[in-house]
Amino acid sequence: MGPGPSDVHPRVLAACARPTVGHLDPSFVALMDDVQDLLRYAFKTKNTLTMPVSAPGSAGMETCLVNLVEPGDTVVVAKNGVFGGRMAAIVERIGGRVVLVEDAWGEPVNPQKVEDALKANPGAKAVAFVHAETSTGARSDAKTLAEIAHRHDALAIVDTVTSLGGIELDVDGWALDAVYSGSQKCLSAPPGLSPITLSDRAVDVVKSRKTPVVSWFLDLTLVMGYWGSGAKRSYHHTAPVNAIYGLHEALVMLAEEGLEASWARHRRYHEQLAAGLEALGLSYVVDAEYRLPQLNAVRFPEGVDDAATRRALLDRFGLEIGGGLGDLAGKVWRIGLMGAAATEKNVALALAAIGAVL
Repeated sequence: MGPGPSDVHPRVLAACARPTVGHLDPSFVALMDDVQDLLRYAFKTKNTLTMPVSAPGSAGMETCLVNLVEPGDTVVVAKNGVFGGRMAAIVERIGGRVVLVEDAWGEPVNPQKVEDALKANPGAKAVAFVHAETSTGARSDAKTLAEIAHRHDALAIVDTVTSLGGIELDVDGWALDAVYSGSQKCLSAPPGLSPITLSDRAVDVVKSRKTPVVSWFLDLTLVMGYWGSGAKRSYHHTAPVNAIYGLHEALVMLAEEGLEASWARHRRYHEQLAAGLEALGLSYVVDAEYRLPQLNAVRFPEGVDDAATRRALLDRFGLEIGGGLGDLAGKVWRIGLMGAAATEKNVALALAAIGAVL
């Protein structure tokens, strides 16, 4: 019950154990088509370019940025935690110009600050921000931020690593241009894959680049030969076949439950967990309006030994929770309620174990 990876459902583990076939085997090609359709359902999009990158969420982040940003491009990057900072670092490595919009850790991205940054930097190519900040448990208003970006003719590049499957996400309804996620959070698949989806507008930007993409492996103009619509699945790299089996099964389970039902389940058990944690004297980092149900960042009582307490939870109860990152290191615990781990039984276990150890 940490910030990820989440527990993997036995059905998903069983899927991963199926016999490995070639990455161009007809049976696997058919599965690839199904994975893309299921990802479109999960993202709520009809985007043609929807696929899992053969690497974890950070590679999904890098895929979107290295394909859409060229040297000299200006990108407004919102930073309200660890992962906004990581986006800025990648843009700088590409040779882009970063305009950093900062908010306090635990607060959502401030739309007015983004608007002001775009007004002060006409011609900015994109706005990049984190929808669900894993380091703090804060949710930002992706729909509003994308609307602001488009008013200034900028792309909206969005990190949904912790949000996909756990809270409302509507790629087409919110007009998000380039979106990436991870397999190991609310989808409850093993880590190692990063679902992405790009709008037609974003694909046009990729196709009209003036310079080569700096990464060969993540160059979508090449990868689209393997994952692109109507492609003959030409060889690009050896896909992680068994990991994709697992992602497929996780997406099948999400479709069986239904997106709205999954969002409601995460919310329901979050409310139970929050009530119990506050009764134990723990306070949330994020105001209730902006909290992520799947990632609960709480301050522990003064005088409590952070590492020793988390180790006792693991040794005595088999319960893993996460510590703080960056500005919140040594100050908070991050308790996950993600995917298969978002159950009433786990809420009861967490509250009993934390109460006992405290």
